[in-house]
Amino acid sequence: MCLFRMAAAEHVAAVPAPMDTTPVPLEADGATTGGLRRTISLFWRTFILLAALLMVSILAWLQTLRTFELEPRAVQSAQQIASLVNLSRAALIHADAIARVSLIKTMTEQEGVRIVPREPDDRFQPFGDDTLGRRMAVELVKRLGPDTVVAGSVNGESGLWVGFTIDEDVYWLRTDRARLSPPAGTTWSTWLLVATALSLAGAALIARLINRPLKQLARAASRVRQGDFAGSTLNEHTTTGEIRQVNIEFNRMARQLAQVEQDRAVMLAGISHDLRTPLSRLRLETELSVSDLAAREHMAADIVQVDAIIDKFMDYARPDLIVLKKVGLADVIQRCVYALKEQEGIRCSIDVAPDVQVQADTVELVRVVSNLLENALRYGRSEGSGVAEVEISARPHQQWVLLEVRDHGPGVPAAMLAHLTKAFFRGDAARTSATGAGLGLAIVEKNIQRMGGAIQLINRSSGGLAARIQLQRAA
Repeated sequence: MCLFRMAAAEHVAAVPAPMDTTPVPLEADGATTGGLRRTISLFWRTFILLAALLMVSILAWLQTLRTFELEPRAVQSAQQIASLVNLSRAALIHADAIARVSLIKTMTEQEGVRIVPREPDDRFQPFGDDTLGRRMAVELVKRLGPDTVVAGSVNGESGLWVGFTIDEDVYWLRTDRARLSPPAGTTWSTWLLVATALSLAGAALIARLINRPLKQLARAASRVRQGDFAGSTLNEHTTTGEIRQVNIEFNRMARQLAQVEQDRAVMLAGISHDLRTPLSRLRLETELSVSDLAAREHMAADIVQVDAIIDKFMDYARPDLIVLKKVGLADVIQRCVYALKEQEGIRCSIDVAPDVQVQADTVELVRVVSNLLENALRYGRSEGSGVAEVEISARPHQQWVLLEVRDHGPGVPAAMLAHLTKAFFRGDAARTSATGAGLGLAIVEKNIQRMGGAIQLINRSSGGLAARIQLQRAA
């Protein structure tokens, strides 16, 4: 007899504990769904590698150009400054005292060149705080003579100062360095930004071209995995030889798999039909010809068992292509539990909110829950009462719905947990006490995977086996 208790506003003290609040990370399609492991796509990996290579190449190229440009630029700048000093010296030499004052004032106002007398107590700092500056200072001394002084600041005033002599007089000529040699940063920065933008755009295009056939192959493989062989055809006329060969071989493989699947379906349908006909005759003849009532019941039960095993084989071999839609989880569970209402030795406790909906196939989800309940009925009976107490609970978690079906039986040895969902595997208790084909949990796992979910079987610390299932939550 099954006891129904749907999740509602009221809860009584006898309600069994719901599913643990910490989600269990379950493996689904090779990725962790409880806590998704961070991965990087092939596109971004290719893009990052290409971008890094291009950036290193650009920086190396930029440094090479700057190195080769340094010498011509220093010589050109020194030549301009030396010409300015020589012109200023010649103008001052050939000007009288009155005209010299006016000339100096004009040069300061119009040309930004200031000429002042050099005093013995002037404090100055040598010019050349970078490679270009030092090279310019050497070139100026070479052109203007060994007694030339090149300073970066005089008496705390920064600029390009050149000390020169006119007869017995000593002067300072000050000018702005940027006036003769514009800052290199603006030009190079603009060029570097443009080159970087173009390089990154090119890297993105190349990465996309490389990644596109692999994404198409991944989508086609996913469709094949779902059983959609007709929708997995790849382009066999692409211009890249290696990709074309891969596409051709993949299409051949898909066609062969489709043929194998079709042959398997035909074979299983034929086996099912051919076996059920003599089984029906055997059952009828047994009921009519065997006089011993107990023997007749046992023979009929054996025939029913064989027929159920055939159903299990058909369920396990069913094609993988299914259509997912929004399904009310509480309704499915209630339907499955209702089918067991006449069964003795099972009590069901349900804690599922009526508004919980999942993306699933109704028929497949019914098979999943029914198989889990059947498994609990067979192997989940508590030793004291001989009754299988089953707790069914569900709760949403992010994009998933976590469903747990738990019994209070003896559980399963830890070494066998990983093998329970393998086809035809049966534990020691199952071998001795049941007559199934060993496909129940294998069918459960297969159906859940076809619906994009995952299952994990664990032994609860308080006793019993729990099946924890993750299903896609319906939006």
